[in-house]
Amino acid sequence: MHWTRCAIAAAAIIAIVGCQSATDSKTDPMGAVASGNKLKVVFIAKSAGNAYFAEAVKGFKEAADSLGVEFSDTAPTTGEATSQIPVIKEQIQRKVDIIAISANSPDALNPSLDEAKAKGILVVTVDADLTGNESHRDFGVMAPGTATVGESQIELLGSEMKYEGSFAILSATRDAPNQNAWIAAMKETLSKPKYAKMKLVDIVYGNDEAEKSSTETEGLLSKHPDLRGIIAPTTVGLVAVAQSVEIAGVYPGGPKAKGGGVYVTGLGTPNQMKKFVEKGVVTAFQLWSPRDMGFLATNLAVAVKQGKAKVGAEYDCPKLGKRTFDSKNVMAVGPLVTFDKSNIAKFDF
Repeated sequence: MHWTRCAIAAAAIIAIVGCQSATDSKTDPMGAVASGNKLKVVFIAKSAGNAYFAEAVKGFKEAADSLGVEFSDTAPTTGEATSQIPVIKEQIQRKVDIIAISANSPDALNPSLDEAKAKGILVVTVDADLTGNESHRDFGVMAPGTATVGESQIELLGSEMKYEGSFAILSATRDAPNQNAWIAAMKETLSKPKYAKMKLVDIVYGNDEAEKSSTETEGLLSKHPDLRGIIAPTTVGLVAVAQSVEIAGVYPGGPKAKGGGVYVTGLGTPNQMKKFVEKGVVTAFQLWSPRDMGFLATNLAVAVKQGKAKVGAEYDCPKLGKRTFDSKNVMAVGPLVTFDKSNIAKFDF
């Protein structure tokens, strides 16, 4: 992806199987790396097979190469709440210096992450935080603010539905911290008078699995024949919803569309969604830059580990510029970008 850092968005997961060096790194009590040892950074995605995290990995690698540190990535085969625990323990045994992780659960991972921290490993959440349990990591690098994402998704769908009718949400897993936070923000946004005629009738979970997400979408279309929209704030889910709606022919202008058709939006990557936008199955969707997320997380984590930056203080990231932490020690990547026919051809990720 070659676009201005700090300007984009995208989402999905690839098969990530880590291969790492056996070189050990030692730290002093302040976290600065002892001379002569090469820092080892690992990124643990939610699960294998999501293109969104493939793009994030590009940012991790770019930063690692520029900093002269070792980088590897890995992921469990499924996105269940506890699936990352053995992966974390493996990285502790390998004596990595920095664990960056997109958390599958806000609490199930805490004992394992505490163990990592006790061993002197810097723990950074990326994309999905330990919501309500932030003390179990050192800091987080996240998407644009939760409220921004939730409000923007509702506004985007609302503008397409003319702010009237029933809609549903297809999420990832029931425990996904970022998904749940966005959904909570969506519900809060719906309380505003502008959205009084929009009704959230169902929330289903595709577990970030293509087949299950498609099955859940088919269930929504069958259960709610008057459905006007579906929001899928997950890259795997958004593709599955778009495919299912296209096959059913119920998209706006589709051969079996009723009452204007079913509008589909959510969070996705341009390369995955181009064909749906070009066909008119999806009018618009949104995202930020996952590559910038990986790039920022690596630069900041290495700087903190080397004693060149402090958690809570302003940080001037190469290429991305100055960034600040919020009250929970989260640094955001942004802004949120809306993709449609007018601009989607400009992006390649």
